[in-house]
Amino acid sequence: MVEIELKYSIPDKNIAESIWQDSDIIEMEEAESREKLVLKAAYFDTEDGLLAKHDIAFRVRMEGSRSIASLKWNGKSEGALHTRNEINVPIEGEACLIMPDPAIFKESDIGLQMMELIEGKQLSSVVEVGFLRRRVRVDTKNSIIEISIDTGDIVTDSGSEPICELELELFSGSQDDLIALGTKLAERYALIPEEYSKYARALKLIGKMPARS
Repeated sequence: MVEIELKYSIPDKNIAESIWQDSDIIEMEEAESREKLVLKAAYFDTEDGLLAKHDIAFRVRMEGSRSIASLKWNGKSEGALHTRNEINVPIEGEACLIMPDPAIFKESDIGLQMMELIEGKQLSSVVEVGFLRRRVRVDTKNSIIEISIDTGDIVTDSGSEPICELELELFSGSQDDLIALGTKLAERYALIPEEYSKYARALKLIGKMPARS
């Protein structure tokens, strides 16, 4: 599937709280979709960074009581707008946050390509990200969009970086609706378009961000 989302940096946590209580969002939200989750994610690569060099992200994330492994590839960003291919596979147990098995993805073409690329090399955790996610689904009458407010930290061996950001992900409907809603919130709260994903920012911290073509 193709993931389409907008990312914005939020200036401070007071503004994050104002967005969470925004009257327009409350008016559009789907019943019982508002929730808070503690998320913990680990991103994996070979020692020589083969996956990052080929624009592939291998992530394992705990979402409350659920564990999900994800592969993301062919990522593109233009200002706040991010698109990329993504597959997600439910997995069992927190052990996968330490040493996941690449064969998790063997049923997909990209999984087989990834396994061929690393040729049996050991995967290890490159970075960990922990944050509180507050999310809600809204219905614009033409589109379903998930709005998330994330606060936490990106942690690497070379330092850390705080997370305070807004994400809007298009579940169904029109990309134009997504952009219209994101633009309205960005203008209302003086949000800054975030060009880089959490993982890309982590790679920058450790000096392993691949050069853009």
